[in-house]
Amino acid sequence: MFRWGDYMKFYIYTLGCKVNTYESEVIQDMLIDNNYVLGEEDNSDIYIINTCTVTNTSDNKSLKMVRRARRANPNAIIIVMGCMVQANPDILNGLDVDIVIGNKYKNSIPELIEEYRKTKTPIIKVENIRNTTFEEMKLNNFDRTRAFIKIEDGCNNFCSFCIIPYARGGVRSRNPENVIEEVKTLVGQGHKEIVLTGIHTGHYGADIDYSFSRLLKDLIKIDGLERIRISSIEITELNDEFMEVLKESSKIVDHIHIPLQSGSDEILKLMNRKYDKEYFINKINEIRSIRPNISITTDVIVGFPGETEELFEETIDTIIKVNFSKIHVFPFSLRRGTKAEILPNHLSEEVKKDRCRRLIRLSEDLEIKYFNKFVGSLVIVIPEVYKDGYLIGHTGNYLLVKVKGNKELLHEDLKCTIKKVEYPYVIGE
Repeated sequence: MFRWGDYMKFYIYTLGCKVNTYESEVIQDMLIDNNYVLGEEDNSDIYIINTCTVTNTSDNKSLKMVRRARRANPNAIIIVMGCMVQANPDILNGLDVDIVIGNKYKNSIPELIEEYRKTKTPIIKVENIRNTTFEEMKLNNFDRTRAFIKIEDGCNNFCSFCIIPYARGGVRSRNPENVIEEVKTLVGQGHKEIVLTGIHTGHYGADIDYSFSRLLKDLIKIDGLERIRISSIEITELNDEFMEVLKESSKIVDHIHIPLQSGSDEILKLMNRKYDKEYFINKINEIRSIRPNISITTDVIVGFPGETEELFEETIDTIIKVNFSKIHVFPFSLRRGTKAEILPNHLSEEVKKDRCRRLIRLSEDLEIKYFNKFVGSLVIVIPEVYKDGYLIGHTGNYLLVKVKGNKELLHEDLKCTIKKVEYPYVIGE
């Protein structure tokens, strides 16, 4: 009997954030459930490119993947979806693409493929994203250690450098009952850790008379769930209710990613961020009064229009005061249609590259310094990978631990003592 898919092979290219990763995994599950087969990069019948548009480089990478897919199989069905085409539908003009989807209808991909196979007519579904509802997705299985859960989509911040509110639309939250049900299912399958992810994760619930902290309280009650990790959260969303949850439950891991973007008040104002550096530092001190050994990682944009050498040095000074354990460094990338586009005093690529290099070196120094704090400490690691006689996995505070052991211990809680740092690992015993 014929079934959808009919054993056609598919391959998904995923660019960008953890939300894209989650969505690609859901689409993979849906296609496999409909009798499609996971193929290879150079040998598939269907190629899906899940795009990112956060920078010009992201756009270029996405377009490169489209061209690579067509070269791999001139007769393949090419599907391009996500932020790049939502923000700029005309960007694919001149490219041989069969199905184009913005940030809606991603859960309809099996039906759209079937429609295209019957009609051989190109399909374009890019609609206004501002007033849409949350598109329900559910992951059947991620891996047995860490599962990503998409709880929210969209952003209301409108930072002056960012195109994402235009590409993803406004904040819309997933039904909390559906989140809880999915987490319970994943825990039942053996997952010990979940990662709560979204475009503006900490703003979850604002549109449904709920709150992010309330969701955390509900998830903490789930038996068998050992770790709750937050993919990223804004400093302004760490309110008293959140601090109380952080204080009360060890299930919230000792790691929070909080974007700083700049350590200069002048640049923060130009970026339309909702805090100054004093607020940021005070809030971090409050977190550390509750969790002294917590790992706090961040994002920083360098070379924003108007960032003088003095203002960049101010950012370095703020980073050192906060004492982050890692910095994700991004050179400023002009996005058409954002407020930053019309700001004066844009910097050269050479200046941006130099500042990126300096911050990356600082990040490595801070990371090694943080790692060394735990030499001699007893930690719990959940091994995710077995390679060359070593188990490799993360602690709650995101130390990447490498320890000799048997493959049978994969995905199990493992106690070990940190003996030394061999960056980017800490070596356990």
